[in-house]
Amino acid sequence: MADIVNLRQARKQKARDEKVRVAEQNRALYGRSKAEKQRDRIVADKTENFVAGHRREPSGAEDDQ
Repeated sequence: MADIVNLRQARKQKARDEKVRVAEQNRALYGRSKAEKQRDRIVADKTENFVAGHRREPSGAEDDQ
């Protein structure tokens, strides 16, 4: 014998589960502390400065020859 399922409740439970799934994804993407964001920004800036310092020609310089 099959279980009786209330479709209204099943639909609401499915919507709740979807909200939980989306919240978990957002926590993974955006749930960083201010210190972590600053650290990542500093590392990115240092990397960019390192690469810019080792370029053969300054960025923005075009061939004038």
